[in-house]
Amino acid sequence: MERLFGSMTIKINDKIYVKDPQSSDLGKRIIEQSIFMINDIGFEGFTFKKLGHQIGSNESSIYRYFENKHKLLLYLTSWYWGWLEYQLVFATNSIADSSEKLKKAIEIVTRPTVEDSAFSHINEVLLSNIVINEYSKSYLTKEIDSENKEGYFVIYKRMIERFNEMISAVDSEYRYPSSLASTILEGSLHQYFLKDHFPTLTDCHEIGDATKYFTDLVFHTLRTKQDG
Repeated sequence: MERLFGSMTIKINDKIYVKDPQSSDLGKRIIEQSIFMINDIGFEGFTFKKLGHQIGSNESSIYRYFENKHKLLLYLTSWYWGWLEYQLVFATNSIADSSEKLKKAIEIVTRPTVEDSAFSHINEVLLSNIVINEYSKSYLTKEIDSENKEGYFVIYKRMIERFNEMISAVDSEYRYPSSLASTILEGSLHQYFLKDHFPTLTDCHEIGDATKYFTDLVFHTLRTKQDG
């Protein structure tokens, strides 16, 4: 499995970047250091000028890869969802039972992130923190509709569709599979955000709590529908 993951690449919509950052050492340094910096100072405080100073390169060299920092954030969050999708597919592909498959999928997207040695220039733990704290800033913009049409969010939407299909496989008569699917993905991020910043507003404080909560939520919802 490690050998297989080591040879894979995460495909990102090429309209998000000017030049593929995976194609050069400088591009990889831009990705690597931007993750450290955004995690450290936040997206609002992050600038290409600061990033250029950090990597020892001209600010203009960063613009050869990304038009602006919004596009960079879109790249980082898209990469995260693509990486998570690979894990989801590999972990659930051989599971025949629909309920067990859904349970495993919930575990994959709600468990704490661990660093993946297959991508040495990307710290997945810090990137996960960025997604938790900054992902909404990638789509809460005036340009959301046009960017959606350009396919900037296709990986995230594909993740929702995968959950939609798994939910429908468990209960084909459930009327809100997409709503429940998006609740799992968005809700998981929100629970981790609450744990770190508003701990009295969540019951998910320990490792595994988020997985238990969303598993209980989903299967109680589907079981209620089936029993009703």
